[in-house]
Amino acid sequence: MKTDSSPTPPIPAPVAIPPIHGNTPASSKPGGFALRGLLIVLLALGNSTPAHAAGQGITPKRILLGGVMDLKGRSKGLGLGMSSGIQAALEGQKIGPRQIQYEVRNDSYNPKKTIEATRRLIERGVFLFAGNVGTPTAKVSLPILKKQGIPAVGFFTGAGLLRTPEATNVINYRASYSQEIAAVIDSALKHGLQADEICAYVQNDAYGMAGIQGLIDALRQREDSAGIVAKLEALRKLPGDNPPRNGIGPVGVYQRNTYLARPGYESLKQWEKANDTQCRLVVTVGSYTSVAKFIGYARYKHENWLFSAVSFTGAENFRSALKEMNTENRVIMTQVVPHLDSKLEIVQQARKALGEHFNSVSLEGYIVGKLILHGLRNIDGEPTRRAFLDALLGKSFQLGGLKMDFTDDNQGSDLVTLTLLKNGEWRPMRERDWAAIR
Repeated sequence: MKTDSSPTPPIPAPVAIPPIHGNTPASSKPGGFALRGLLIVLLALGNSTPAHAAGQGITPKRILLGGVMDLKGRSKGLGLGMSSGIQAALEGQKIGPRQIQYEVRNDSYNPKKTIEATRRLIERGVFLFAGNVGTPTAKVSLPILKKQGIPAVGFFTGAGLLRTPEATNVINYRASYSQEIAAVIDSALKHGLQADEICAYVQNDAYGMAGIQGLIDALRQREDSAGIVAKLEALRKLPGDNPPRNGIGPVGVYQRNTYLARPGYESLKQWEKANDTQCRLVVTVGSYTSVAKFIGYARYKHENWLFSAVSFTGAENFRSALKEMNTENRVIMTQVVPHLDSKLEIVQQARKALGEHFNSVSLEGYIVGKLILHGLRNIDGEPTRRAFLDALLGKSFQLGGLKMDFTDDNQGSDLVTLTLLKNGEWRPMRERDWAAIR
């Protein structure tokens, strides 16, 4: 894996064919066209790559893949986990005579840097982008990739913008945020919580609003939730990157890449007071440090709220951040990968390949890497970007015992599991745990 700290290999210059006789055009000399034509044929025979594969990251000896993610910023644990997992899956792998290379650039979870890094990798001629981390960053990179016809594979986000009919160049591995949030809320309602007792604390951008959409989807079918859904819809539709969303409905927000928890906390307290209720469950959608600091602040204020987090939060980084906030219990986290102690072949392979770096995030990266290999190895005919997408879309198959199904959409897995933080460790959540944590 290459990062920004690695020397960037030079981009090969186009082969220039000089005139056959000094500065005189070939067409003005006897036999000039014949000699020039022979030289072109010889050059072409030396390159076995089809003409329309050239410029798509395919050379006779290499397939270049790219990724843009946070490697240095406040969410670097996610980027480092995804990149290490993908790299572990691709290490030493070849497609025919071609070695696979994976080049990663840092964006520090900053959309402006994402655009720059994306364009730099496109200039490098990458075949596809894999494992990009984040929703606000995907929001700015996807239009660029779509315009260039470059596949976006296994991005680390469950946002709906990667799951629309227009996302024809996108291959998702993971379940959506809506599915993750629905799994928690459905289970909470089943065990006695009321709709107005479910609140949210989210990042005030496209990522957080994807979580709000998940909350809307989960509550929409309940007759007693119409008023709450209307407030959530109004909040979600506010324009801008960081509009004033606190004080509207059962939601508190914070600005991306910040840790200030108090405004969001006060927004939830305002909801409780105005509706004579209590936030018994607070669904969080944010980065691991920001969410952990919010939970720590709520605990400091003696709130007995139960919290949940989506998989993007990053289990291991989140657990460490929670420990710093003296929180080791009563936090639920959804996961979109098998449990780490699963006996599935792909989990065992990932554990062996990643060693001490094996966790939920790197496991997802490893699965994405294996998904890419499956697509490349099942291309029908010449290796092109379109052929790669066709090798996956519309297909159903197994990856080391893990089911992938692209027969009706561009998302391979619907897997969502609930884990519970108990004594500082994540473990599978059971039905009886609800009675204890309530």
